[in-house]
Amino acid sequence: MLVTTTNTLEGYNILSYQGIVNSEVIIGANVFKDFFASLTDFFGGRSTTYEKVVIQAKEEAIQALIERANAATANAIIGVDFDFESLGGTMLMVIATGTAVYAEKKYEIKDYT
Repeated sequence: MLVTTTNTLEGYNILSYQGIVNSEVIIGANVFKDFFASLTDFFGGRSTTYEKVVIQAKEEAIQALIERANAATANAIIGVDFDFESLGGTMLMVIATGTAVYAEKKYEIKDYT
């Protein structure tokens, strides 16, 4: 399924709008992650531990968005937006919202890479 943050799909005609789809993922960081993140806070630098949690939550939110778009008989999601919230300091909530559409290719796009 095509998933994009843009409001159009280059090379595709949007035939129908199937509605707004959204997903919510709440993920917690455990004691060990909190401990290592606090060391990073103390010494400085990037917290790769929490970065991994954010990436995991975002990927799960996209997957749930795709499942809901499939249920709406869509084959693409456009205008995807993500919101991130911290809940209680140790929980992360990711909300993904987009428009489920049914689209068909206008022409073949060549890959020059």
